[in-house]
Amino acid sequence: MNLQNPIDATADDTVSTAGETSFAEILNEYEQQHRAPARTGDQALPALEGTVVSVTPDGVYVDIGRKHEGILTLDQVRDSSGQVRVKPGHTVRVTAGPLDDNGYHKLSTIRIVIPKDWSGFEKAFADKSVITGTVSEVVKGGLRVDVGVRAFLPASRSGARDQAELDKMVGQEIECRITKLDVEKEDVVLDRRSILEERAAASRQAAFDAVQEGVVLRGTVRSLMDFGAFVDLGGVDGLLHVSDMSWTRGVKPSDVVKIGDPVEVKVLKVNRDTRKISLGMKQLQDDPWTVALREIKTGDRVRGKVARVTDFGAFVEIRQGVEGLIHVSEMSWSKKQRRPQDILKPGEMVDAVVLTIKPDDKRIGLGLKQALGDPWEEAVKKYPVGTAVELPVANLAAFGAFLEMAEGVEGLIHIGDITHGKRLQHPKDVLQVGQIVRAEVTEIDQERRRFRLNMKKLEPTSADEYIGEHKVGDLVTGRVVDGRRDRVKIELADGVTGVCRMGEAKGAGPQASGGGGTDLGSLSAMLAAKWKAGSAGSGQAADGLKAGQVRRFRISGLDPGQKRIDLELAD
Repeated sequence: MNLQNPIDATADDTVSTAGETSFAEILNEYEQQHRAPARTGDQALPALEGTVVSVTPDGVYVDIGRKHEGILTLDQVRDSSGQVRVKPGHTVRVTAGPLDDNGYHKLSTIRIVIPKDWSGFEKAFADKSVITGTVSEVVKGGLRVDVGVRAFLPASRSGARDQAELDKMVGQEIECRITKLDVEKEDVVLDRRSILEERAAASRQAAFDAVQEGVVLRGTVRSLMDFGAFVDLGGVDGLLHVSDMSWTRGVKPSDVVKIGDPVEVKVLKVNRDTRKISLGMKQLQDDPWTVALREIKTGDRVRGKVARVTDFGAFVEIRQGVEGLIHVSEMSWSKKQRRPQDILKPGEMVDAVVLTIKPDDKRIGLGLKQALGDPWEEAVKKYPVGTAVELPVANLAAFGAFLEMAEGVEGLIHIGDITHGKRLQHPKDVLQVGQIVRAEVTEIDQERRRFRLNMKKLEPTSADEYIGEHKVGDLVTGRVVDGRRDRVKIELADGVTGVCRMGEAKGAGPQASGGGGTDLGSLSAMLAAKWKAGSAGSGQAADGLKAGQVRRFRISGLDPGQKRIDLELAD
């Protein structure tokens, strides 16, 4: 196997005149500087620092400080996802090979050993050095590669993903390692995949080392999980947890991002030991709580969507990522115990009033009933004292009956104000829940938010019926009950009484005459009346009216409101 460098032979055989020798020396020096170094044993090609000039579909052009630029194949600078990892201006460490047909140095991103003979192959095998070879053909189970001798590259170690990629490799110069060497049988087996994996691992490590906490990066969503999404940051993945995707609670990763979406994320934490990167999207937005607590004030009316309902209340999202709690006690003015699930449903839009704000705890208390208006204020306007109402009985207690004047507003009818009839032992003796009753508002208790009602005042009495059936001037018969000298109580019917004012009725009694003398006629009449009725004593009223006596009277006045009947003697 002859691996002698033709450059070395040309240099050794150069013989000419002084002028020619000078030119040959110059030419030899030029070739030594701008072509691959001579192969001397199993030495590795020297490493060079180059600067990427441009990246094209044909390859990466690199300025290596020589007359001619070098070119890297794109496969040498791709990461595991297939993305090119270098850009113009980047510095790369390469080894330079000979000039190709287009006048560019063939470059490699790692040092390559070029074996000279079988001893060189043995050393490359022992050192696991990287060598170069050209794929000559596709054979059963892999590729035939010319590395100075015929070598076999198994398809499983070629780095190709399918048969089509194997076919494209024919004619390409590749980098590989010797994994099996039998000098006697001249059997050489190669491996290319391990080099690609090492290069990808090095690229990932470089990408990981470049990630710093607090920086904002652009990436692509690679996969979705129930707990979040993995984002490719260009050779290294970071976890975007669902809790760091949005300020809104209860979202799913699929609600926020999709596979393949470009995203902008902030690096929250980098664990160098476990090689884990934590990312966040919501951190690139203002904390909605900070904004809300700055703009929302106690007493404000807000509108939001019911996020979830619990046994003690409902959480309402009034802004993205900001929830307030409507406690069950603030849902209805009614005193009846009701479940939050019976009042509000998830997803329902509601209006509420801000009752409390606790900035340190990030808590906002809301009231649903306050947004509906206070029914007490409306009830007070609707039912002033003296108003007659017709309402159903809401509840019965031993001391009275309750009417619901409005939601959460009750009116009490004391047991003694229910009826004029017999004395009740319990309101249920004459009333039942749901029964419509008539009552008059007699009192409004602002402190206890309660109305006092009276049914008796609207219930017709015997006096009401008697007054309704009579008029002023009617002659009626009554029995004297009792009375003073000038005022006598008269029973006109069962439960109906009137008052006879004696002084006004007769005008009896001595009066002074205009001449100052005694009116003998009037005195005689008075004495006659006393003689007729007997001496007035206990139980006997003036003008001969005695308790139990039945006399005729004339109605002189009627007052339905006061249930008062005024009388005067008719004879």
